[in-house]
Amino acid sequence: MKILEDRIRRDGVMVSEDILKVDSFLNHQMDVALFAEMGREWARLYAGDRVTKILTIEASGIGMACVAAEQFGCVPVVFAKKSKSRNVTGDMYTAKVESFTHGQVNDIIVSKKYLQPGDRVLIIDDFLANGAALQGLISLVEQAGATLVGAGIAVEKAFQPGGERIRAKGVRVESLAKIKSMGVGSIEFC
Repeated sequence: MKILEDRIRRDGVMVSEDILKVDSFLNHQMDVALFAEMGREWARLYAGDRVTKILTIEASGIGMACVAAEQFGCVPVVFAKKSKSRNVTGDMYTAKVESFTHGQVNDIIVSKKYLQPGDRVLIIDDFLANGAALQGLISLVEQAGATLVGAGIAVEKAFQPGGERIRAKGVRVESLAKIKSMGVGSIEFC
């Protein structure tokens, strides 16, 4: 998606050969107009898949998932929480996810009442690197007995193994910007 690639070139900051900061428009400060364009593209790509729910993980995926949900007829957005609080009760689906960015393992949870066997789920997330977050979200969908229609990813680091690993399992992954390589001061898209 050219508009996203252009924005990454203009405002993204390469911290190292595997860390890209896009916090000025994607995952700290959010450009809602850009999210709307991304949502329209995911809606076009998954137009025939009868999406009934969008699943994401807190916190970076929530904004873009909500805006994308409007493009699918305002389907509900469910987000996996990274910690259980006192107001989260009842039966839960759980998965362990190692965060590439934070270097820690989180137990992610979704209440069983929000993910059901009849759901047709599209996962939306900001980054795909090693695939741990996406694999954890896929596990939640599988535990629920729901149908996974695919994953919409904003930025995929194609030089890392996550995308290849997830696609090898038969999951449809549609990434709007796929990075072939990057380093401080340079970025190349697929």
